[in-house]
Amino acid sequence: MTGEKGEEDEAGLSWDLEDITMEELSEGQAAARALEDVLALSSQALLRAEVEDLYREVRQLGQGRFGRVLLVTHRQRGTAMALKLLSKASTTRQGFLYEFCVGLTLGSHPGIVATYGIGLETQTCYGFLSEPALHGDLIALIQPKRGLPEAAAQLCAQQLSSALEHVHSRGLVYRDLKPENVLVFEPGCRRVKLTDFGHTRPRGTLLRLAGPPIPYTAPELCSPSRRPQGLPIQPSLDAWALGVLLFCLLTGYFPWDQPLAEEDPFYQDFLDWRASGRACDRPAPWGALSPTADRLLGLLLEPQPRLRGPVGSVRAFLGQCWQERAQSPQLAGKGEEREEEEQEEGAE
Repeated sequence: MTGEKGEEDEAGLSWDLEDITMEELSEGQAAARALEDVLALSSQALLRAEVEDLYREVRQLGQGRFGRVLLVTHRQRGTAMALKLLSKASTTRQGFLYEFCVGLTLGSHPGIVATYGIGLETQTCYGFLSEPALHGDLIALIQPKRGLPEAAAQLCAQQLSSALEHVHSRGLVYRDLKPENVLVFEPGCRRVKLTDFGHTRPRGTLLRLAGPPIPYTAPELCSPSRRPQGLPIQPSLDAWALGVLLFCLLTGYFPWDQPLAEEDPFYQDFLDWRASGRACDRPAPWGALSPTADRLLGLLLEPQPRLRGPVGSVRAFLGQCWQERAQSPQLAGKGEEREEEEQEEGAE
């Protein structure tokens, strides 16, 4: 199960008030001003030094397109920390400071990785320190075609929905929810936390999709012809991504490759099922889910953003059964049909 983040560009400064109210826009503007204040202070306090002068590298914790994360210890105090290093060749100073400051702003929540107030500039990199996650990220725990045990999936859902609510309460939209950005701090997913805030933006920021959509991309972002000026982003984007992530945790599958009916038959099947409400129209990938999970995901994966349930919808469904204990032979057969279709598409 893989999926790269679809690229999005910040667009102009013209809003369609059908997409955002003045109150929502004001909330986002207040968040932007608060971030600018933190960014100005952090820029002045940036520490200029080489990593090896201050910290001893223990091992690498992760690597991405733009940088890497190291487990380090402070040379004098011995404190273990995670050091994220972003190459100057691919990251601007402003972009680094922005991600650093968003982490500082949000890090008080128990479901968000705590960012320490130390920004670092070396000859080749920018870096900042945070609490270390020694159990990796969520992607390593998801078993293909099986997902996670239900108890672990519900623990993730509870913590991530709370963390996203905190992000939204600060006038921000996270915009990058995927297993790779969920760090595991205790076995069994008893403690997981959101990380990587480079895509987080104030509510109402105009964005347009500049690359191909992925499963986590909400359908409203996939219609650039309707909004050439861009879409004012809303917390409903995170609700959609949370629904897709929960589906992955419970099944080990993506529900679709992209939320475009004309491009993806699995998404079209989902829409047809929603429209008919008939059990016989239930798409094959949903066979491992209980009716309770269907209702929860039906709220989060509502195609109309204004009708979509908030991330906090998860709370009402916790403690109930989300996975069917055994699939019927008919559903198992449908799952095999989907695997065969995917293999044929790959061969083409």
